[in-house]
Amino acid sequence: MQRTDGEGLIPVTLLHLLPHPRTVTPDAGGGHLELAPGATIAAGPGTEGVARWLRRELGAATGYAFADAGRGEGQGEGQGEGQGQGSDPERGPGAAAGVQPAAVRLSVDGGLAREAYRLRVAADGVELRGGSAAGVFWGAQTLRQLLGADAYRRAPLPGAVWRLPYGEVADAPRFGWRGLMLDVARHFMPKDGVLRYIDLLAAHKLNVLHLHLTDDQGWRVEIKRYPRLTGVGAWRGRSRWGHRASPLWNETPHGGFYARDDIREIVAYAAERHVRVVPEIDLPGHSQAAIAAYPQLGNTDVVDTAALGVWDDWGINENVLAPTEAVLRFYEGVFEELLELFPAEVSPFVHIGGDECPKAQWKASAVAQERIRELGVDGEDGLQSWFVRHFDRWLAERGRRLIGWDEILEGGLAPGAAVSSWRGYAGGIAAAEAGHDVVMCPEQQVYLDHRQAGGADEPVPIGYVRTLEDVYRFEPVPPKLSERAASHVLGAQANVWTEAMENQSRVDYQVFPRLAAFAEVVWSTLPEPAERDYGDFEARMAEHYRRLDVLGVDYRAPGGPLPWQRRPGVLGRPIEGAPPNV
Repeated sequence: MQRTDGEGLIPVTLLHLLPHPRTVTPDAGGGHLELAPGATIAAGPGTEGVARWLRRELGAATGYAFADAGRGEGQGEGQGEGQGQGSDPERGPGAAAGVQPAAVRLSVDGGLAREAYRLRVAADGVELRGGSAAGVFWGAQTLRQLLGADAYRRAPLPGAVWRLPYGEVADAPRFGWRGLMLDVARHFMPKDGVLRYIDLLAAHKLNVLHLHLTDDQGWRVEIKRYPRLTGVGAWRGRSRWGHRASPLWNETPHGGFYARDDIREIVAYAAERHVRVVPEIDLPGHSQAAIAAYPQLGNTDVVDTAALGVWDDWGINENVLAPTEAVLRFYEGVFEELLELFPAEVSPFVHIGGDECPKAQWKASAVAQERIRELGVDGEDGLQSWFVRHFDRWLAERGRRLIGWDEILEGGLAPGAAVSSWRGYAGGIAAAEAGHDVVMCPEQQVYLDHRQAGGADEPVPIGYVRTLEDVYRFEPVPPKLSERAASHVLGAQANVWTEAMENQSRVDYQVFPRLAAFAEVVWSTLPEPAERDYGDFEARMAEHYRRLDVLGVDYRAPGGPLPWQRRPGVLGRPIEGAPPNV
């Protein structure tokens, strides 16, 4: 957008796009196309959903109706009082009478890859073609960026002139899995916040939302046959304030969960934006919330599970599921309802966690030791593999694919299972070389709960220092992988664990702007990490910060945390002067 309200003209350019497209061809003459109140959208077969989204989003920002060109409705509805400010000569010289309404034409082109698109802006209008509706949608995100930051507003500003630079963009993603893992178990994010994050993912051309729905600190999805999972398991009495080494507590009870129809709404909302939702139900570890709700799930011969509540601390919890047939049947019931809420066509993968399962209770349990003998597995580690392999088969029989953290490799996997490689690259390399698909999410590179700088003002400093530039230089495909193994790297995701993120503002601060760098890494075809032009990325971020401002994202500013973003006195990890394992 360009404004004439005393702030001067804001230039629109093809060079401010993020993530960076494969090919950008500006028009040699430097002209532009102006969108006037009568602009229309012509939706070819298969693009109707994208047209609805574009009409809704651009219509809110511009005040234009963007009528369906195929019905010949002219200006369409809503062009009365308060609409179409651009038609008033006093509100912008570019919107004076005589400007011909432009058409935005959407179509599916079978000659393009599924998520690829071609965008052309010329005097005769906008032509947007995609290999599928998803490709058209990603092109529509580019179109929105080209209109300027104010195209992200929910109501039109006075004096608006909406211009698109002439030129062409040809683009396609590098990876098919471009994701964010959002931990809603440690700190619950209400449904509206999840919908907001889906929009933020889509704006960055990310297409997977991995929802971490259960953990020791909370169970966040309604399961009708087991109502205590949310009636008891969704609530804890207090929360540790900061890292587990902190002496501070927030004594306010915390909790919440998504009702079944909330989940259906989240999945449908994401599907309209071509984002897949991957649900995670953690087992056999990270399960105290479930055990607090149904004590029979725990190792009752060594622990008084009836006395357990939902855990109020962070870290690795000793209370794990008992290795019994009854526990398997219980979780099969959970997954049966989960598969109904997350249909296969939009959520083919189901995440089962599988990580950080302490074995002390199994070592002490006569029931667990008898199970080891019955199954003939290799000790307590074999029991963990038995859990994973059971649900691997169970999900495969129902047309789904299991995915889990890289610990699930221990003990062997069925061919269709996939691995989230979080403990560095090693697990992903081993999985890919063994023929398993891999999502790269190494803690050392893309855990966005980790601190963004080493300064004392960084709020609740956790883990490694990972700056915006560090994330920009992340490479999802390790150089040691063979070509065959590299083909198993589905893509990557950034992970956001929320122990030290008590609300949406804290999540925003940790995620942004680093998610913008991550988005470019997984979408764009970039040089080797050391050769990437970080200066060019920073220059484009200057415009992107304006988009984030309009979207209300409470990001970390380049100069560091603002006063209200700090958390003075709240301990993180590592702690200065403490042993490295604290």
